[in-house]
Amino acid sequence: MKYISTRNAEVLYSAPEAIVKGIADDGGLFVPSSFPTIDSKFIEELEELSYPERVAKVLHLYMDEFSYDELCSYAEKAYSRFDGDPCPVVKIEDALFVMELWHGPTFAFKDMALTMLPHLMVASKKKLGIDEKTLVLVATSGDTGKAALEGFKNVDGTEVMVFFPRHGVSNMQFLQMATQEGQNLSVVGINGNFDDAQRAVKEMFVNEGLKANLKATGRAMSSANSINWGRLAPQIAYYVSSYADLVACGEIENGDKINFVVPTGNFGNILAGYYAYRMGLPVSKLIVASNANNVLADFFNEGKYSINRSFYKTASPSMDILVSSNLERLLFELSGRDADLMKKIYADLKEKGEFTFDIDLLNGSIFEAGWADEAETKEAIYNYFDLDDVTFDPHTAVAGSVYNDYSIDTEDETPTIIVSTASPYKFPVDVLEALTGKREKDVFKAMLKLQNESGMDCPGELYYINEKKIIHKKVVKIEDAMQAVLDFALDTTRG
Repeated sequence: MKYISTRNAEVLYSAPEAIVKGIADDGGLFVPSSFPTIDSKFIEELEELSYPERVAKVLHLYMDEFSYDELCSYAEKAYSRFDGDPCPVVKIEDALFVMELWHGPTFAFKDMALTMLPHLMVASKKKLGIDEKTLVLVATSGDTGKAALEGFKNVDGTEVMVFFPRHGVSNMQFLQMATQEGQNLSVVGINGNFDDAQRAVKEMFVNEGLKANLKATGRAMSSANSINWGRLAPQIAYYVSSYADLVACGEIENGDKINFVVPTGNFGNILAGYYAYRMGLPVSKLIVASNANNVLADFFNEGKYSINRSFYKTASPSMDILVSSNLERLLFELSGRDADLMKKIYADLKEKGEFTFDIDLLNGSIFEAGWADEAETKEAIYNYFDLDDVTFDPHTAVAGSVYNDYSIDTEDETPTIIVSTASPYKFPVDVLEALTGKREKDVFKAMLKLQNESGMDCPGELYYINEKKIIHKKVVKIEDAMQAVLDFALDTTRG
């Protein structure tokens, strides 16, 4: 399997090259040159396998430079860090299920890929004979940062630098990042929003001066955001795995179609579902769920993508995004892999803050889209707890609200999986308020009250985080982010 850039389909790359580089030299994103196929027999074979074995089987279709045994070894190490089943599928109503992706070390779905990526990164460098250090740059809206820091902590030959909006993450997300230990790590707040951080990091990847300066220190840049193929690919596996689970427990027949509802901001999670569909997974609809920053919902319904709009800070901060990077990969496929069109529309987005796309191509796809405001999100948290005895975090609640609207509007009775992306204990203040109508500002008191209210155990790793020392305190202006990278690379006090 080879890889091409969304902005130049002529140059071929290997999987290890795509993983190590993170983003193509032309600024495009790596995509597989073709999609491998799976069928009902493949699904049947998965039923008896452990989750790490399932991941290895799916990834081996995309990464033939790695043996199945290699991939299985990486997956077993990665998912041994999870509490039980890495992605249990829980039935909450007839034909309605929740896939819980937050049983990893940082209690968010980003762990599903970011426990795997360090293994893939190190192995890829060995296969390519690369000795220089890899400086992994990350822009985060909350959860990716902590998952990347935890995944790459003290991994030989790698360093991680995370940029996050200082006033755009939850208290718990901030504490998870700011207390992170590890000599090869740095966390920097920026005075701006996630889009500012993401834009700055993308510009660094194509800045020749920065690349030359880092090369002089024996470093090359890569990414742990979902723009990196090594981050996106493991996410495909849990869509395929969840389908196999429904077949195995008799909820569907092998070959029946299902829906997925996905809360999304940067479009990586739901794109992995689309890739599973392109491989042959029987998917009827992929339902895009946006919060008040509903640029994606508007795009799928109108064909116009515009960031010339108000930006909202919401109770679902990981979705407070206006520039959805992974959308480029989808539009590349829907347009018939038109690299010139990708260059044009993303130039328009940079220059004008908007672009248009053929609405007929969107309408002919498997995507539906909706959004939920803050009141609807709170209502969904309350109603799903009251009716189904499940406690959703605000991101999953957005998906639940959008699914309710979709099911009422369409009367679609297709079995559906809501993709649950974070533990409610990462956002205890907002979840508790939705359940009780009372706001407890102290995050740790809120955790205890939420435990009493929901009957769901509070993870000790989160509750006792207040006993840890704040290590990372640096905050910079967005225009100073590149200098912060150089300062980190030149810092000789880290050992």
